[in-house]
Amino acid sequence: MEKFETLTGVAAPMPIVNIDTDMIIPKQFLKTIKRTGLGTALFHEMRTNDDGSENPGFVLNKPAYRDARILIAGDNFGCGSSREHAPWALLDFGIRCVISTSFADIFYNNCFKNGILPIQVSEDELDTLMTASERGANFTLTIDLENQKIQGLESGDIAFDLDQFRKHCLMNGLDDIGLTMAKAEQIETYEGKLDENRPWV
Repeated sequence: MEKFETLTGVAAPMPIVNIDTDMIIPKQFLKTIKRTGLGTALFHEMRTNDDGSENPGFVLNKPAYRDARILIAGDNFGCGSSREHAPWALLDFGIRCVISTSFADIFYNNCFKNGILPIQVSEDELDTLMTASERGANFTLTIDLENQKIQGLESGDIAFDLDQFRKHCLMNGLDDIGLTMAKAEQIETYEGKLDENRPWV
């Protein structure tokens, strides 16, 4: 998993509440177990018209936001089913950080396991971020994970809270497999003792 230390990029405003995982990645794209290639299907029903052409009014289709790295969304982002394809699609598109006032628990946990930083802010802070992000490519944010700050606003930095273990995992690029492999030496020692103490196993 790619490390997350600092991130600077365009922030795309999506002032919609209750964006569920089916809106993020519709069910017809869940046949794959690969984590790549899903970016083209991200927000498919909003990004495309009935004939398959792009919807020019959707935020991520607008030239200013095509390379957005940060998504600023309404309350209760990621609700609905527990599909891990949702953070896969966001990451494959290029989104590394989602900012909202609240997240669905399973989606929130899945973000950390896939290298995405979900940041929870107050309603006033979200309003400030939404307004600023409407400036398009003329406005960028910097997410400083080590110091837990959102930087780039004229009104000053926004501090955010984060579980320290999750912060450690993101900053060191450790998913569940990475965490296990970090203890490979201890695991090998433990298994060696098992061979000595229980040779019949």
